[in-house]
Amino acid sequence: MNAIGNRALGRQSGIEVSALGFGCWAIGGEWQGADGNPLGWGAVDDQESVAAIRRALDLGITFFDTADVYGTGHSERVLGRALAGRRDEVVIATKWGNRFDEDTRTADGTDATPAYVRRALTASLGRLGTDRVDLYQLHLSDAPLSEAAELRDACEELVGEGLIRAYAWSTDDPERAALFAEGPHCAAVQHACNVLEDTPAMLALCEERGLASINRSPLAMGLLTGKYGPGSRGAAGDIRARPPAWLRWFGEGGAPAPEWSARVDAVRDILTSDGRTLAQGALAWLWARSAWTVPIPGFRSVGQAEENAGALGHGPLTPVQLAEIDKVLSREQD
Repeated sequence: MNAIGNRALGRQSGIEVSALGFGCWAIGGEWQGADGNPLGWGAVDDQESVAAIRRALDLGITFFDTADVYGTGHSERVLGRALAGRRDEVVIATKWGNRFDEDTRTADGTDATPAYVRRALTASLGRLGTDRVDLYQLHLSDAPLSEAAELRDACEELVGEGLIRAYAWSTDDPERAALFAEGPHCAAVQHACNVLEDTPAMLALCEERGLASINRSPLAMGLLTGKYGPGSRGAAGDIRARPPAWLRWFGEGGAPAPEWSARVDAVRDILTSDGRTLAQGALAWLWARSAWTVPIPGFRSVGQAEENAGALGHGPLTPVQLAEIDKVLSREQD
């Protein structure tokens, strides 16, 4: 085993984070879109969420990623509660761009105007119980480039005022990420990436521009934990039970899509070598894939926090294991 140390959050931000962050979408609890479809991961126990965050801190996790819309504000509130008295030990990332109603727990639109950036940030600071956000991220993945340039400039103003330390865009489009990267205080891009779906163009951009690659869906929404089989069903209020078009890993009802399950099975032995769990192996693949990656798996329990944090002690896969996985998945996709 070769334990992995901290990583820089981009080349120029001066911010250092644990190589593993924790994504706080799931701890927001149940919420829905304007169409009534679930956007959360099901019911949660706030006491367990707080305990899991504090346990993660004790295990060396210093980076927590949330968004104002997760649980329509609830995720930020829980995170702020858990970090009370320990704020200076951590790096907090949150996002803006989605409008929502906390009373009905409903997301009800978007706002890509520069004026909204400040209003959204002020609200997030209140829910988080802090005076600054370390990394502020645009949450509208397909916002037009013309609007995004103005939002990037608005973020620069917030940096100048000390309200945020750096900013990023949560997008899977390298062209959009590159536009934000033109700003001097852009430190990262958040994008989907995991062993089942590599993103070479985005990783190349991160290396070229010195951006942290913050990896959402590093465990493919749970598929890479090994806890979901053909008979699995999503619980009420779980987005996987009624998956939107972009959630390809699960079918209607919450059962894993057979073609994706087959790919997991094909690489399972490699990922679980050297004493790793399947989830730990999936995180190790990301660390081996690039020196700029910071995966942010979700969690809802102390046990999940401990398993994910345990990946740090194992460190990245070897180059040989990385090449073997590439070869196996290439055969699966032929």
